[in-house]
Amino acid sequence: MTEPSPFPPTAPPPRPVSPGLYLVSTPIGNLRDMTLRALDVLAAADLVLAEDTRVSAKLLSAYGLKARLERCDDHASAHAAELAIQRIGEGAVVALVSDAGTPVVSDPGFVVARAVIAAGLPVHPIPGASSLLAALVLSGLPADRVLFAGFLPPKSAGRQAMLAELKGARQTLVFFESGPRLRASLTDMAAVLGPRPAAVCRELTKMFETCVRGPLDALAADPALDGPKGEIVVVVGPGETETASAADADAALTEAMARLAPGEAASEVSRALDLPRKALYRRALELQGRG
Repeated sequence: MTEPSPFPPTAPPPRPVSPGLYLVSTPIGNLRDMTLRALDVLAAADLVLAEDTRVSAKLLSAYGLKARLERCDDHASAHAAELAIQRIGEGAVVALVSDAGTPVVSDPGFVVARAVIAAGLPVHPIPGASSLLAALVLSGLPADRVLFAGFLPPKSAGRQAMLAELKGARQTLVFFESGPRLRASLTDMAAVLGPRPAAVCRELTKMFETCVRGPLDALAADPALDGPKGEIVVVVGPGETETASAADADAALTEAMARLAPGEAASEVSRALDLPRKALYRRALELQGRG
């Protein structure tokens, strides 16, 4: 006897798409990663704002969809925002897509989303493919506390300055990078952050998907990473946590209490040094002469 399938024979029917701005995630390489809801929205869209209309036209054609496309790159995002607000006010469905993945994340569509939100109009996320999350889960590095840092500056001095600011972060770090700058960026990461565990992910969801894992200094010298093409995601593990000394805590409390009450100072130092607030509060009172 055949066991009944635990899944319904058909997918849930699509819901009506109401006027508003829809932030539609699109595949980052594998067209099978398009979601049913994303297709529903794009089919109903009166206007699609696209980072590159040629790329989005190919995507729509792959699914047999037609829509009015308008450019929304770095040069046209302000105009696209005005157009979106106008059309949504008229009762239109406006979709925003990037070339691949989730729009607004390190993407000119941020200008549009922010303007529509400021105008008090409805905005809806349509989740789906994301190179950030795909690389994070593929890296094998801690994913419970994550800091997304986007693209590093193009020149070494700027990169090292930004990395120095991030050095004290206790989260896993995620960066976007381009192929031509990858080697130099890994070299600067190793110099500033040390030999932390890391992963370089490229061609995610595609036929030649790769994830090269290892310490940053080893990755910076790895010939397997010579001349990669396309956009790349670099995931770097958190640095080792160093417990603050009693002298460090006293110095931080003294500085904080020059601005704040003892309780507030204890809370601030607790967050900064990852120390118990109750013990810091008792010490703050002692330093203030009340304890």
